[in-house]
Amino acid sequence: MNQLSKTSTIAMSDWHALIRQMESSINNTILGQEHIVRLMTIATLSRGHILLEGDVGVGKTTLLKTVAECLGGNFERIEGTIDLMPHDLVYYTYIGENGKPGVSSGPVLKHGDELSIFFFNEINRARPQVHSLLLRIMAERSVHAFNQTHFFPHLQVFADRNRIEKDETFELPAAARDRFMMELHVEQPKSEEQLKDLMFNPRFHDADKLVDSADKAIVPFQQLNDIAAAIQDHVHTSEKVQDYGYHLCRALREPAEYGIQITDVDTSNMIRGGMGPRGISYLARGARVNAWLNGRDALVPEDFHMIIRQIAKHRLFLNPVYDYNRDDIVESLITAALNTIQSP
Repeated sequence: MNQLSKTSTIAMSDWHALIRQMESSINNTILGQEHIVRLMTIATLSRGHILLEGDVGVGKTTLLKTVAECLGGNFERIEGTIDLMPHDLVYYTYIGENGKPGVSSGPVLKHGDELSIFFFNEINRARPQVHSLLLRIMAERSVHAFNQTHFFPHLQVFADRNRIEKDETFELPAAARDRFMMELHVEQPKSEEQLKDLMFNPRFHDADKLVDSADKAIVPFQQLNDIAAAIQDHVHTSEKVQDYGYHLCRALREPAEYGIQITDVDTSNMIRGGMGPRGISYLARGARVNAWLNGRDALVPEDFHMIIRQIAKHRLFLNPVYDYNRDDIVESLITAALNTIQSP
């Protein structure tokens, strides 16, 4: 039975308090990641999937587990390994007490349509065949197994990857990365006080106990799809702001057309691929959510600025001659586009 039929739908005005409570609980558990937490909130209320990357030991897994606890619902996790096969997501086999082989539902199917969060740890350690199945689950929120199609209407995929180690890893293809609404780079806190707290406060030494200390199921996950749709309807976008968003995305795909120049880069031959319909849709959806979180019912250019790097960077593909300095060039391109397109 759908949760909405069990309990009354929460009023839209009350969602602000729930979201503030959720972010507060996460920030009390994970130090120094307030900006990342806000971006994850935007992705969640846009019903987008999230990929985290960063150095080893900066708390990516702890952060994702804490967010999953606060969101509530059924949570499943799988570890990326080189010997992981696609069927391991869907089912596993075993020998029963009677000595006969048996088959049980894997992590994706275990909770049926009540699955809320699927966490793929170190996704780049899994083979491309596994990535392919994950793509369908992410895009369609369904999978066909045991002669029927299983649907996951509330599903959000969290994944992280280790960019330091390269042995026995498989880089995610462009199609897989495009399924993630945002790629978020997690760094260790820069505050001396916070780093000392992480170093000497025993509360932060046991990650499992730390995650367990977070408030549980603050947000009714079965209603997330409804509030996400309501936010999109609630926040309106003027024609001038629509034009601004369009030209911002266009400038990232055709920088030379807008007179954008980058030192030692031929901008007319720099881009091989830019944000497609999925990417620009995510940008608009996330911008509306940011406006709503800030108490506005109208979109402004700053709402695009808040999220454009996390949505656009992994969707911009450069001429291979510029791959050696990709990150710096893409950052320069986004900065130049923001400085070139005139705000309404």
